[in-house]
Amino acid sequence: MRVIAGTCRSRQLKSLNTPNLRPTSDRLRETLFNILSPRISGAYFLDLFAGTGAVGIEAISRGAQEALFVENHPPAAKLIRENLTALGIKSGAAVLQLDALAALEKIQQRQKDSVFAYDFIFLDPPYAAAEQYLKVMDFLAAAPFVTTDTIVIAEHTRKFELPEEFAALERVRVLKQGDAVLSFYRLRPVL
Repeated sequence: MRVIAGTCRSRQLKSLNTPNLRPTSDRLRETLFNILSPRISGAYFLDLFAGTGAVGIEAISRGAQEALFVENHPPAAKLIRENLTALGIKSGAAVLQLDALAALEKIQQRQKDSVFAYDFIFLDPPYAAAEQYLKVMDFLAAAPFVTTDTIVIAEHTRKFELPEEFAALERVRVLKQGDAVLSFYRLRPVL
């Protein structure tokens, strides 16, 4: 597994050999960031269920101003920190070792009195944890740090179809590659 492009291009990332950790493939990350590239420079990126941190690290490598990695599994959270250190990423990155919903609540509390919003939110729970998609997407549909400019991307398997809508969050694009699917969501504009 490697960083595809940007300042850390071609640098290798460490991974864990655990059955629950399924990193986003290099090919799928490349496709994802080809889509996001016009808006990634200076962006704020939230990587939920971050695993190895490959997606958020790719965002930083390509010019994102900040990436927040949320990972509950202690060895994986440690691995993200090791990957950031090995790549020399000293600023613009933070790791929250919390359950995704607890982390989202913490982010919401921190952002309570500000107008801060994430540009991109990426989530990739273990495929077997289907209920996590629904809980997180429902939370994001009402979160103050999600605006009409925010793009929420959920990686899931072809065998698991996500709903078209989560309250005001509606699916605007689907990209299929192998067994993986990326579903892109945006908030409906208020008229």
